[in-house]
Amino acid sequence: RGLGSSARRPGEDSWLKSLFVRKVDPRKDAHSNLLAKRETSSLYKLQFHNVKPECLEAYNKLCQEVLPKIHEEKHYPCALVGTWNTWYGEQDQAVHLWRYEGGYPALNEVMSKLRQNKEFTEFRKERGNMLLSRKNQLLLEFSFWNEPIPRDGPNIYELRSYQLRPGTMIEWGNYWARAIRFRQDSNEAVGGFFSQIGQLYMVHHLWAYKDLQTREDIRNAAWHKPGWDELVYYTVPLIQEMESRIMIPLKISPLQ
Repeated sequence: RGLGSSARRPGEDSWLKSLFVRKVDPRKDAHSNLLAKRETSSLYKLQFHNVKPECLEAYNKLCQEVLPKIHEEKHYPCALVGTWNTWYGEQDQAVHLWRYEGGYPALNEVMSKLRQNKEFTEFRKERGNMLLSRKNQLLLEFSFWNEPIPRDGPNIYELRSYQLRPGTMIEWGNYWARAIRFRQDSNEAVGGFFSQIGQLYMVHHLWAYKDLQTREDIRNAAWHKPGWDELVYYTVPLIQEMESRIMIPLKISPLQ
C-alpha cells in the first residue's frame, strides 16, 4: 500500500511526522551568553595580516611607531592585548589582538574616532601597500579561561584555532570548562575565545611557553593526568579543522 493511501492505520500519520520533525529543546538565552564572561562586557578583535615578504620589517617598524601612540590615548576605550609575527605556521603574517572594554558600543566609538584621526588614516594607507591580504574576527572570551593580562618575557606564543562543527559550541565549552584545569600548572593558559562575527564556530586558545621544548614537555605532561585523555577523546569529533601558529611578540606587545 502506498503512503498516499487513505487507509492508513491509526497513529500512522503521527509516526511518519516524527521521522521528519526534529524536536528542539527550548532555550531562554543565546549560546554566547551561556559561554562568555558575565562580569565583563569586553569584546575582542583578532586581526590576521599577510604581509608582503619584502615588507615585513617595515610593517613591524610602522606598527611599533604608530599603534602605541594611537591606542594608548585615554579617550579610546580599547587596549592592545598582544601583537606578534608568526614564526611557524603561515609565514610573513602579523597577528594582533585588541580588547574593547564596553562591547560593541566601545568598538563603534573607537572606529568613529579613528576615522577622524589623520595619523591613523595615513598609517592605514601606508600599511595597506605592504599587505597581501587581511581578515579579522570579533570574539568573546570563554567564562572559564584566564583573563589575558600583560606578562613578562621572553616567551613564545601558540595560537591554536579550531573550526567546530556548527551546533557544537556548547559541547566544546562544557568539555573545556573541565579540561582547562589540566593546563594551569605552568601558567601557560593565556586566553580562550570564540567568534561572534567573521568566520563562525571558530575557537582560539592562546598559550605561552618559554620555548618549543617547554611546550612539548608541558603538553606531554597533560597526558599523564587522569581524565585528560577522555576529554580529548570527546572534543576531537567536534572539530572540522584545526591550525597551530607559533608566534613571536613584537616589542610593543603587552604579552611578552
